[in-house]
Parts: sequence; structure tokens; C-alpha cells
Amino acid sequence: MIEAFHHPASAAPLGEHTMPIEKFQLVADRAAQMPGIRVIDPPPATREDLLRVHSENYIQAIETGTPKALAESQKFPWSHELYSSVLLTNGAVLAAARSALGHGISAAIASGFHHSCADHGEGFCTFNGLVVALENLRQNASIRTAAVLDLDLHYGNGTASLLHSRPWARALSIYGNDYWDNVCYRDVSQRHHHDGPNHFSVELPAKTDGPQLLEILQQNLPRLLAPTPPDLLLYQAGADPLRDDPYSPLDLGASDLEARDRLVFEFARRHSIPVAWTLAGGYTRPVEKVVNVHLGTFRAALTVHGR
Repeated sequence: MIEAFHHPASAAPLGEHTMPIEKFQLVADRAAQMPGIRVIDPPPATREDLLRVHSENYIQAIETGTPKALAESQKFPWSHELYSSVLLTNGAVLAAARSALGHGISAAIASGFHHSCADHGEGFCTFNGLVVALENLRQNASIRTAAVLDLDLHYGNGTASLLHSRPWARALSIYGNDYWDNVCYRDVSQRHHHDGPNHFSVELPAKTDGPQLLEILQQNLPRLLAPTPPDLLLYQAGADPLRDDPYSPLDLGASDLEARDRLVFEFARRHSIPVAWTLAGGYTRPVEKVVNVHLGTFRAALTVHGR
């Protein structure tokens, strides 16, 4: 049985917004009907969890709405519900990470918020649930090392910035859009990130198709194993590489992304690495197309780990 963590109150009211916030509940409802999946309400992350990763001033801004520019730096309209909602989002990632350590695989039906930096948000990302979860587990001696595999369309700049000072963790971002200073750059041949000692990246050229993506994954996933396999892998399973996505220059269908997910889960299982995944970006309309990609990740997990 694969545990998936989701709380209905993790969706803050955004109004008309690029982020289809309704997708999380839709995925949770459909996943709950799949044999072999159990959807569970997570507890919220704590302020102590956040303070291990984020500045007091930034946390206070998200909680109070002041200063407004900082409270809305992630490009969400601030509301009184925002702080409590992202505590639940981060709580879902932490609960999924704990579950993966016990059961081998789990899911957070929530964002990993990979653009979020220590003192501000970016790109629809408030608190970086990936690093918040890893810091909690390390502080509690549940893990010694960890890795983040980011297959969102956009480069995980926030995660890279946070892991730069955390040499016990490493990140690999394979992306088709770069992200700098809260701006998305579609053409990775013109602007792309540079690697650091423990954060690595691979640019996907425009028109990358399914076979090319799988080949790139097979070539680069072993980078997550050095110097030793991590105690835990957090996987950003992005829906935005889909060819229909308004931000995507790639030539990938839903079946290609499901094959991507299956390859990732097979890699983790082959190397005995517990893996928890999050529902990274996806902006295609109608939202059903995004929901289908995320459900494909569940199907891939069930295929690899059985029912």
C-alpha cells in the first residue's frame, strides 16, 4: 500500500491564477479510488521546521502579510489562509518523506516549492518543503544524507541555493526552462544554470521527446549515487514538461512522462533508495490534462512497487 499525504486546507484561495490550485484535490480524490493507494491527512509543519531553512522575517511576512512585497514574492496573492495552507503543504512533504523511509515509497499530493529561497519566495513557491523535510529528518537522526531529483520543467533554483550550504544533500535538476530572479527563461541554449559542488543540472533542448528524455535520465541518474547512495530521495514529478503546457518547449506526451516516472522509481528500487514524490508544476488547460499526468505518476509507482 502506497501512502499519499494531502489535506484539503492546503489549497489557499488564489482566485483566477495561473496555478491551477484545484488540481491537488482532484488528484487526491482520484488517487484515493486507485487500488493500492491510501490518502492520509498530514499534520502541519511547525514554525521550528521552517526556521531551520527560512528567515524569521520571511516567515513573519507570510504569516502577517507585511511587508506585502515580501509576503507576495512567490507571486501568490496574500491572504490570511496562506500561512496555514503552506504549513500543511510542507507537512505533507515531511509526512511523505517519513513514510518512504518506512515503506520504500510514498507521495505528497502537494508542491515541493523548489523555487523558494531562504529569505523570499519565487515562482509560486512559498516555503521549500523539500529542504524543510530533509532538515527535520536529519535533525531527528532519521537520515544522514539525501538527494533531490527535480524533473519539473523549470530549474530548481531555490533548492540549489539552499543545498549549497548543506553538503550532506545533493540535487539534480533536469529542466527545459531556466529560472533566475523570479523570471522564467524558455530557451536553455541562451541562459542556463551552472553546477555547484552538490547541485547538478542538465538542460533539455527544445523539442526533446520521450526517447531522448529517457536516455538523458539513464545517463544522469547515477550522479545521485556519488559518493554513496542517499538515505532518501525526494522526487519533483513535474507535469509542466507536457507538450501542451504553455511554458513547455518540449515534445513530451502524458505517456512519455509516465515512462519517465517509471524509470525513476525503477532506479530508486534497484539501488534500495526510499523515494517520496511531490506534484510539481503543470499549467495546461483544461486542468484534467494536468491531473492525468499526476495520476500517471501514481500508476508508475504501482507498476514498480506492486499493489
